[in-house]
Amino acid sequence: MTEEAIFAGFGGQGVLSMGMILAYAGMIENKEVCWMPSYGPEMRGGTANATTIISDTLISSPIISKYDTVVALNQPSVDKFEGKIKTGGTIIYDATNILTPPTRTDIKVFGIPGSETAVNLKNIRVLNMVVLGAFIATRHTVKPETILEALKKVLPERYHNLIPLNKKAFEEGMALIKN
Repeated sequence: MTEEAIFAGFGGQGVLSMGMILAYAGMIENKEVCWMPSYGPEMRGGTANATTIISDTLISSPIISKYDTVVALNQPSVDKFEGKIKTGGTIIYDATNILTPPTRTDIKVFGIPGSETAVNLKNIRVLNMVVLGAFIATRHTVKPETILEALKKVLPERYHNLIPLNKKAFEEGMALIKN
């Protein structure tokens, strides 16, 4: 099993954290991992993305031209990465913020109300965990409980009081796909 994914959106939406949490989860499950962030000098408000590769075998290169999965939290990310998904691959996007959804018919498309779900949880900052939950529910790259274990390692200790909220957001994201 090899999963080559990119998480993309505006800086501040948690796309780098999504990729990092997935990478840590892969390490916890003794898989080969690669996490490569990319962001402009603007940081918050600028574009950001993180490529994460999880594999049962050695990873030859972190540089990828085609992805198994694209997770897009804004319109520019859908526009930029929709064409870079392998045939039969997956795109998961925040349908709350994307006005022009993906149009490809040779991939699986999941539009989820990520931002709306995060607002209903009374904290837009958990959008990334909602979407990561949807990612795990569709791709099964690692076990859900491993994501929550990885969250504890990635989230600074001073924010560990937010783990229950992040867990709830993750579970809501998984439920969006299962329902």
